[in-house]
Amino acid sequence: RDEGEAALTEAELERSVDVVLTETDTLWMLDLPTALVSTEAEGAVRLLERNKIYVEICNAKIGSEYFEDKIVQTFSGAAKTKEVQCETITMAEKGMMVTSWDLDTSLNASEAEPAETEEAKAPAGKSSKSPTAEEAVAVLSATASSLTIAESAVPARSHEEKECHSEAILTSAKLQQDLVVMERILMENIFQPKLAVYRQVPVLIEPVVISDTEVEEAEEDEEEKEEEKKEGTSLSDPNESPAEGAGPRLEQLWSYRCDLTRGHSVSSMAWNKVNPDLLAVGYGEFVSQDQKKGLACCWSLKNPMWPERVFRCERGVTAVDFSLASPHLLAVGMANGCVAIYDVRSRKDAALLDSSASLNKHKGPVWQLRWVEQHRGATAGDKKERLMCISGDGRMTQWFIQQRLDCSDVMKIKRTESRKKKLPGERERKSEAPISQQAAGMCFDFHPEDTDIFLAGTEEGHIYCCSCSSKEQILGTYRGHKGPVYKVAWNPSSTDMFLSCSADWSILLWHRDSHTPLLTFTSVTAFVHDIKWAPKSAFIFTAVNEKRVEIWDLSVSIFDPVLSCAASPEGNLSSLLFASNAECLLLGDSCGHVGVWQLHNLAGPSPEQVRLCPGGLGSFLST
Repeated sequence: RDEGEAALTEAELERSVDVVLTETDTLWMLDLPTALVSTEAEGAVRLLERNKIYVEICNAKIGSEYFEDKIVQTFSGAAKTKEVQCETITMAEKGMMVTSWDLDTSLNASEAEPAETEEAKAPAGKSSKSPTAEEAVAVLSATASSLTIAESAVPARSHEEKECHSEAILTSAKLQQDLVVMERILMENIFQPKLAVYRQVPVLIEPVVISDTEVEEAEEDEEEKEEEKKEGTSLSDPNESPAEGAGPRLEQLWSYRCDLTRGHSVSSMAWNKVNPDLLAVGYGEFVSQDQKKGLACCWSLKNPMWPERVFRCERGVTAVDFSLASPHLLAVGMANGCVAIYDVRSRKDAALLDSSASLNKHKGPVWQLRWVEQHRGATAGDKKERLMCISGDGRMTQWFIQQRLDCSDVMKIKRTESRKKKLPGERERKSEAPISQQAAGMCFDFHPEDTDIFLAGTEEGHIYCCSCSSKEQILGTYRGHKGPVYKVAWNPSSTDMFLSCSADWSILLWHRDSHTPLLTFTSVTAFVHDIKWAPKSAFIFTAVNEKRVEIWDLSVSIFDPVLSCAASPEGNLSSLLFASNAECLLLGDSCGHVGVWQLHNLAGPSPEQVRLCPGGLGSFLST
């Protein structure tokens, strides 16, 4: 005991004292879990089973070729440095560009503010002094610094605001217009050689810087080309003139096609009457029972890889044509008998007018339609235009464009009885009543000089010459085809002659005053789908059948075409059209492709033929 501690008295020692013992927190300094478990524990059975499985695995490894005992030294893990920061430091850079106009505006503003302040403080009748240059610079510096502080005080845009701003830029009309211009520039660069051939202008060739040795090699190549030219070999350069005496040939320049038109058959093509570079193409599928939806596309030379306008139709498009009085109006005929008018200036897919609500709409497919100028009863500067259609329901109609689209019947094509000769001793059979009294109309063509007279081809194989003004509408009937007449075409020069093609594999040449064909042209056993007269010659016409395109020159031969070649290896040819401002031919097929082909060595009528045949094709055939 310490000396300073007092000793307990006797009474204090006799007093009872309560001592309470409580459990304190256990502090574990070392904890080594045991690797042994009592056999009476709860999980002893499960552990014994696992040990047995492990022993079996070890025994299976002995002598197995899949396991091998090796001594491996374990490398200690490399030390890694990890840094953690509780808050990210956001940094932003702000910049400002000040032009001379901004300096002038700020200086004028700084001069105006002190002037107003001094005028308020100065007595009446005294004017304030103008600030010095140093004061102006000081004010401008203060303004710029305050503007910088205000700029930095504005919080940064959120991620959503940046996305909205980017989306607004991508969907802006200005950006879309710039992209269209850029796309057209690229297309012009890609298709420049082909477009130059189409427009008959020289092909631009980029100058190439070459060395002296390359110049010598180029001179040798030119000498070899000249030797080949003398020997009569064909040339691949489109700018060089073809050899004399060579026959007509076709050279494909490009093809109007895209993924949108793949699988649709080209049914009709038409050039714009004002813009000769704008082509309307109708697409549809008419062979299978499950008909696809149709398309009416407007293609431009500025972009042969994608159409400028795309109009989606409920049924397959059978006919298209541009208006002359209103070049922005495109008439479209469909397989369900509907007629629609589209405005190509608008990018909307909806039709401007359609005949779905008309009570006189067609019940059959509209196989052909055309805008026709009405010369009768109109002055030279005021020629009216009418939209004419022919349909599979046997009606030839004229459509009126007012607040809604409606039509009136020009004529109804009646079905005629077949005249079969009776054999000797054969009894007269009772004729069966036809299912319909009207024959399906397939095609028509108006006279190039008198628009009151037109030809109409039918499914029966007959061709009717009709008049819009005469009391007797049918002026004559031409019987010569054994199948449906797909196309009729007046000769633009010899206006009394016309052609017709049919599913009976033949092309017939007719004279208006003769009801029997003058000539019959048959080269292959295939349907002839379309025919067209050449725009610059009364003796040349072109026809397309299933696989081949044929060019006939009646001044050369009336038995064989001057050119017959396969122009669509993938599908069947369905329609053709001559270019309005170039020596080219457009061919549409069943795969949705419209190929543009350059015509080479297609000679026009010689001066001797013109002198001997002043009346055109009619006088030539009579001689």
